[in-house]
Amino acid sequence: MTSSSGAALLVALLLIPLVGAIAVVFLRKNDTLAKQAALAFSLVEFGVAVASWIAYDPAGARLQQHFSLDWIPAFGVHLSFGVDGIALVMVAVIALLVPLVIGAGWTEKLPAERTAGGFLSLILLQQAITIAVFAATDVFVFYVLFEIMLIPMYFLIGSYGGARRQYAAVKFFLYSFLGGLIMLASAIGAYSMASDELGEGTFDWATLVRVVSDAPLSNQIWIFLGFFLAFAVKAPLVPLHTWLPDAAAEAPIGVAVLLVGILDKVGTFGFLRYLLPMTPDASTTLAPLVLVMGVAGVLYGALLATGQRDMKRFIAYVSIAHFGFIALGIFAFTTQSEVGAVSYMLNHSISTGMLILVIGMVIARGGSTLIADYGGLAKITPALAGVFLVAGLASLSLPGTNSFISEFLVLVGAYGPEPVYTILATVGMILAALYVLWLYQRVFHGPVRGSALVNVTGGPGTAVAPEVGARRAILDLSGREKLVLAPLLVLVVGIGFYPAPVLDVITPSVEATLDAVGVSDGGN
Repeated sequence: MTSSSGAALLVALLLIPLVGAIAVVFLRKNDTLAKQAALAFSLVEFGVAVASWIAYDPAGARLQQHFSLDWIPAFGVHLSFGVDGIALVMVAVIALLVPLVIGAGWTEKLPAERTAGGFLSLILLQQAITIAVFAATDVFVFYVLFEIMLIPMYFLIGSYGGARRQYAAVKFFLYSFLGGLIMLASAIGAYSMASDELGEGTFDWATLVRVVSDAPLSNQIWIFLGFFLAFAVKAPLVPLHTWLPDAAAEAPIGVAVLLVGILDKVGTFGFLRYLLPMTPDASTTLAPLVLVMGVAGVLYGALLATGQRDMKRFIAYVSIAHFGFIALGIFAFTTQSEVGAVSYMLNHSISTGMLILVIGMVIARGGSTLIADYGGLAKITPALAGVFLVAGLASLSLPGTNSFISEFLVLVGAYGPEPVYTILATVGMILAALYVLWLYQRVFHGPVRGSALVNVTGGPGTAVAPEVGARRAILDLSGREKLVLAPLLVLVVGIGFYPAPVLDVITPSVEATLDAVGVSDGGN
């Protein structure tokens, strides 16, 4: 086993939620104790993530806190893990979101015969596997974790979701699983290339980057396509996105936060960690294809978001648009655009995670996900309305919120090499303002109306306007809900006005990625 001074922190990050998942599942007969234990493990995990962030040296080696164990030596496979600045921000944000998800769902009613212990053990297991995915530095281990990561999410959606949960869970699983199989074919191809070049095969990330990046363009293209399809499904890029609206709509609110806020980032993370350094020539050659898919996602997601009737599906299409911006930033190949893309991955997790949680609080009060069932809610819950507005403004990247610097860097960095795609993506910013403000106006403004908020009066067969009747007893944000939302509010404003701590961690890893691709800002 090799180690560095920070390896113990990474080991702890991998093991704490895994141990927590095992412990909580044995508490499934006592919901209160299961919730308390899960929250305790998640808070300890967050503390270790903070320590890991502090220990990380942006000016140090590309991969830090690294450790490795032999797993299948005959095939050059090692249980090898480490973090760079890109992985670190994703590990930190999942460590933040899990305790907030647990706190937000404290009083949530689960389907019949389902226990909080079973649900929360899956949440912690999902956290452990996802952190391992971001930290893996062996390509075969990454593939295995990429596929295993689907299992807890499948059960979280399929066992605890909405009316069409089984359909959504199977669709989610099949899309991602088949994409992973295609990636495995490319990983085996890279292994064979290393075997031919070095006399022995290996799945070590750094070695494969060195070997495959020197291969002819035709070989790189085949490796690129296998990895790209798996990552594009996960990202999700248009037209490989269709699993997301169903999965997000049927998933419980906390699960939707992790699905849209974290798991989807594995795709864009894969572009940066594996695709660009391993296949630099293929990446630059096929970049126009990815840019078309990204910009199509920006416009398509924005347009379809405006026509949604369901708030959870609305969030899914908003996220598809955001992932288009991230793809644009990555494949514009400038330092500014890629730093913007990576910070967008973090900031999207914060702002969209916050928006999903607030929507969940609206749904918990009204019992409906349909936008038409609400109206004038600000008159009843002004604090909830205020937080919803902040989350919405962060989602549309208003200056002063965390997402603004990310979107600004993507557009400024991408304009030089890709002006047409950037201008088209800018149209998406205008549409974003329309769809976010439209949702806020429908749900919170005007007279109190809608079947979720008003007990409609009248006899059978009587047509009664939805605003006629007695208001239902609906409370504003509770102390627990304010405590859950407070850290996200602080980050939305704090990063909005002072993004330097995040950008300082991200930038060296982005520069190392661009060096591996062999491009300078604005071109080859």
